[in-house]
Amino acid sequence: MTTVLPKRVAVIGAGAAGLVAARELRREGHEVVVFERGNKVGGTWVYDPTTESDPLGIDPARTVVHSSLYASLRTNLPREVMGFREYPFVAKNGAHRDPRRFPGHGEVLEYLNDYTTKFGLGELVRFGAEVRRVGLEGGKCKVRSTACGEPLDEVYDAVVVCNGHYTEPRIAEIPGLETWPGRQIHSHNYRVPEPFRDQVVILIGSSASAVDICRDIAGVAKEVHIASRSVTEGTMGKLPGHDNMWLHSMIESAHGDGNVVFRDGSAICADVILHCTGYKYHFAFLDVNDIVTVDDNRVGPLYKQVFPPLLAPLLSFVGLPWKVGPFPLCELQSKWIAGVLSGRVSLPSSDEMMADIEAFYRTLDASGIPKHYTHNVGDSQFEYNDWLATECGCPLSEEWRKQMYSETNKNRKVRPETYRDEWDDELLVAQAHEDFFNCSSEGKGNLSQ
Repeated sequence: MTTVLPKRVAVIGAGAAGLVAARELRREGHEVVVFERGNKVGGTWVYDPTTESDPLGIDPARTVVHSSLYASLRTNLPREVMGFREYPFVAKNGAHRDPRRFPGHGEVLEYLNDYTTKFGLGELVRFGAEVRRVGLEGGKCKVRSTACGEPLDEVYDAVVVCNGHYTEPRIAEIPGLETWPGRQIHSHNYRVPEPFRDQVVILIGSSASAVDICRDIAGVAKEVHIASRSVTEGTMGKLPGHDNMWLHSMIESAHGDGNVVFRDGSAICADVILHCTGYKYHFAFLDVNDIVTVDDNRVGPLYKQVFPPLLAPLLSFVGLPWKVGPFPLCELQSKWIAGVLSGRVSLPSSDEMMADIEAFYRTLDASGIPKHYTHNVGDSQFEYNDWLATECGCPLSEEWRKQMYSETNKNRKVRPETYRDEWDDELLVAQAHEDFFNCSSEGKGNLSQ
């Protein structure tokens, strides 16, 4: 048998990724400290009605707000798919609970609080502790943190980065924006629609948040114009079911007279441009001699989205992939990291890991996938999850979970306005709850609470 060698591990962030990393590391026998700059667990799922001093979120001197939640946000995946495999996300009764299959953000935070309580993770978290620097020292990691303004330097055997990636906005680069006289805001600083009442708004983007926010704003705005790179010729124009919302091609330029010109030649004189254009990966605290860099939103080089070959297993990342069901993926990444750190699971050599990364990059290039889409797992997520599961010796993804994810995506296209409340996958829901019951009866699950 392989001897398990416990390590002292620092986890940065107490959101969903940090919590599951802490649990899996402790299960493997490691000593864990979780650094959380806020005063509660949940990370981006902690709703904050305040916004940053710079509405675009690009001023380095701005007052930073961690969360990007808007008040009306509901999950775009059903709770059955979204929850951790070993702690199902089931509906519960209670004054502050939301029993819907696609619940609001407050229910997700309640779920993460339940998870924290169930597994006693709160005792591992240092609240109000912000990591300022992670450096290398004698084959270990030196972590500098501050709490109440007091710096603290500590040495750890490993650091797991779980700080999320919904805080540093990406802004659309459009000629003329610097002289355009209207108001600009990034969706990171969007909370409620009221400030857009009777305004002409141009919204850039086609992500899940963009779809939600444009409909949110349309209830109060004079006009909402959506600029999207993925729009096709036959879909441009007024959106069905809406009197004040139009879909356009991407913006070509902005002008000092207030006009914004689209690539199809049409123009709108707008009051506001709302950037729903995503986020940058940002690790200001990492000081590892440029062994890990962020280049056009590619964090690398990372073996299987987790380990930098030259620093593995000293440094690892959880939760970088996007367009995924995030909680089960973070759970499997955390199991893998915990097993590698204990010596129970082996990694290839650094040269082999680097060769794998280079082959992956070549595949992306050959497919015409931009560098900033490196961490978009997308349609390959279950293949990736199952690879992780195999490495960890865990069961592969349940068939109902794969089918439910697929059915939800189809339903979202057919019923874009109502997919969260109308669906046709009741049989899959029944299969999921049968699995949850079996999991609970083994003492692992969330049904008995």
